[in-house]
Amino acid sequence: MSQTQADRSSSLSNTVVMVELGQNTYFQAQEDEYLESTDENLVRGNWSLKTDYVLSVVGFTVGLGNLWRFPYLVYKNGGGAFLIPYTIMMAIAGVPLVFLETALGQFASLGPLAVWKVVPILQGLGILSFILSVLQSIYYSIIISYSLFYLFSSFQYPLPWDNCSSWSDKNVSCYKIIQNKTCANRITTKSASEIYWDEKVLRRSPSISHTGNLNWDLALCLLLAWLIVFVAVSKGIKSSGKVVYFTVTFPYFGLILLLIRGVTLTGANKGIEFYMGNQSDFSKLADAEVWKDAATQTFYSLSVTLGGLIALSSYNKFHNDCCTDAISICIIDGLTSMFAGFAIFAILGHLSYDTNMPVSEVTHSGFGLAFVVCPEALRHLPISPLWSVIFFCTIIALGFSSQSVLVEVIITCLQDEFPFLLREKRLYLTATVCLVLYLSGVFFETQAGIYWLNLIDTFCFGWGLLLMALLELIGICWIYGVNRFIGDIEMMNGKKSFFFWIWWKVCWALITPVILTVVLAWSINSFTSLKYASIDYPKWATILGWLMIAFCLMWIPLIAILEITAAEGGNIYQRVLTCLKPTSDWGPYLKEHRGQRYENQTDPSLFQLHSLSEKDD
Repeated sequence: MSQTQADRSSSLSNTVVMVELGQNTYFQAQEDEYLESTDENLVRGNWSLKTDYVLSVVGFTVGLGNLWRFPYLVYKNGGGAFLIPYTIMMAIAGVPLVFLETALGQFASLGPLAVWKVVPILQGLGILSFILSVLQSIYYSIIISYSLFYLFSSFQYPLPWDNCSSWSDKNVSCYKIIQNKTCANRITTKSASEIYWDEKVLRRSPSISHTGNLNWDLALCLLLAWLIVFVAVSKGIKSSGKVVYFTVTFPYFGLILLLIRGVTLTGANKGIEFYMGNQSDFSKLADAEVWKDAATQTFYSLSVTLGGLIALSSYNKFHNDCCTDAISICIIDGLTSMFAGFAIFAILGHLSYDTNMPVSEVTHSGFGLAFVVCPEALRHLPISPLWSVIFFCTIIALGFSSQSVLVEVIITCLQDEFPFLLREKRLYLTATVCLVLYLSGVFFETQAGIYWLNLIDTFCFGWGLLLMALLELIGICWIYGVNRFIGDIEMMNGKKSFFFWIWWKVCWALITPVILTVVLAWSINSFTSLKYASIDYPKWATILGWLMIAFCLMWIPLIAILEITAAEGGNIYQRVLTCLKPTSDWGPYLKEHRGQRYENQTDPSLFQLHSLSEKDD
């Protein structure tokens, strides 16, 4: 390369310099405030400590689903008997998917958008992952805003949802559930906590068709949530990797305190027996619905296909043991779910005893558990404001640990796609992303916001994630080649025996795809009309939900067509074959890791810089 070309290349970014080594030329980033001298990859950076990475992944996978969905599924599907299908599904579906995504990101040192140069025809999966991460990030931020509202409301005695005489609707009879009474002369009867959720927090409108006004208090809580996220991820993994030491460990501290307090309450044993005790029903194992629930919970709990696992592992050093990491993360996730169930059901058992109602009638999942049932149960505890603060701080910490990773996924995708434009402007990029996502989330803080949140949750986060996981496995194992992928992993972690890989091969290429196909088909076939709080959604809302998932999925065939159209080759068959092969710059990011298998690989930095230079001409 001439000196003139070098000068022009270096002017494209202050963080990029050219280094000449004989006839080979490659590019390396200068050290800046976001990089450390110990980083192996001086372009993208690496985790400061292995613990930073493990805690970040645990924070991403262990989320709200572990707290408000898993305990309910255990109770619903036979108690302790549900652990059998759940463990099996974790082993044959969850662990293989986590291992695949962490190995893929670590090998290429690329985020979920750029990593699909491994199978160019499926690069639409990267865009789908990006879109779902954006939607999930907005979803989590709204939940955090609700939790912040409850947290601030908890600093008073008695708790505001202890009674509702000052703010309940005149057509609703507000009563303390402890009295187990109803009023026949009123239109409806609700507990104080339910009315507080509907009328004070959400100010919920009659239906999705009535947008209503903006809830300014929730909008301010949302702003606070995004300010905290901005501070946490402003310096990339160097800052977020330290924040997780609190956001990941505090939920365990909170759950331990809630469990200790819960088991000392009268009636706690009643709740735990319903959760997984002598009332476990092993006959449920013959019910296919139980196995479907176990598989679905496994996929959602581990947050696969959202891009977080690929993004976080892309900052690992090349020879990190990703197999051991994947297994450890899945074990931690499963044990956390079970532990959270004990804490929740111990408190619900006490609520059941106090109200003289069966545990089945006070048990819910999702929003109902976190913002109605648990606040009602906390109201019955001595020093209720203290336990309310601990509970909602736990939810907030769980939300932030997942939220920060989702924002990191978005930023990683943008920086990998436009490295010389955005990599040195990390602070401005983070501020812009947080601002845009905040403004996008404000709409969900209107009086109809909860209906829209439920709509997105049902359509986009369900079938979209399952289909993406299925295509991910097909792309890596059947198009790229499972043996070739195993060879890539062995470049990082060393040779393994033939018998070691049999299990992973069978799961990746056969068992896991079959399970995903069955669960996806079952979920679509069992779809019923959408409701929230017994309120049916209008037909236009259901149609809009289908259009939303169609918009998310359309990028897969659209990008495939564009790739085929732009590919080299004389006819359509040759072009398709070209798009089924990795691009010339696919492989390890750093030259010293490429070995003989990738000795002819085009340097990713060189490839991107030449593209920019050509545009500059």
